[in-house]
Amino acid sequence: MTGRVASVNLGIVTEAEWAGDASGRSGIDKRPASGPVRVGAEGLAGDFIGERAHHGGPDKAVYAYAEEDAAWWAGELGRQIGPGAFGENLTTWAVDVTGAVIGEQWAIGTVVLQVTMPRTPCTTFAGFWGVPDLIKRFTVRARPGAYLRVLREGEIGAGDPVEVVDRPAHGVTIGEVFRALNLEPELLPRLLDAHDLPEWIRDKARRRVAAAG
Repeated sequence: MTGRVASVNLGIVTEAEWAGDASGRSGIDKRPASGPVRVGAEGLAGDFIGERAHHGGPDKAVYAYAEEDAAWWAGELGRQIGPGAFGENLTTWAVDVTGAVIGEQWAIGTVVLQVTMPRTPCTTFAGFWGVPDLIKRFTVRARPGAYLRVLREGEIGAGDPVEVVDRPAHGVTIGEVFRALNLEPELLPRLLDAHDLPEWIRDKARRRVAAAG
């Protein structure tokens, strides 16, 4: 992979009716940092996370979204979409985020990250953009971005190369997991081979496969 980090983005506190947090605050509005950012096991230093029941934590410590996918949305909606507009910590360039294999490891700056799961769109995201049917449209597009856990803490800055240093042989990708859970249930058995998926997702896949017969 010859990609790089186009921008490192940190969430600011946003108070709004559409914010999912009970306090009415959200960290989805992320802005580019001016320099390298410290990355720990729970995420990026200075990044506000409002709804911790659904965002943040070790399996969702960092969220990456591709600049190329953002450009598609800009054309689709006819408006500019800047870095961080998807609530992503890392805006990437020339990185196949949708095709990233669950469990693969990325070396960026002095940090090592591991791909864990796709992002699920929520009403906070739709409210932030002011697009009522965004959840449906985002789901159909099926390019959700990737959550990552932190295997080695350190710093990441804009312009840092993204190098894949390990890739599991099972080949189950971010895109496959998202489509299996939302669009193509026939893919669900594949998820059982992806041992680095959070266990609650694999449990959901097992239940759905069993229910289907």
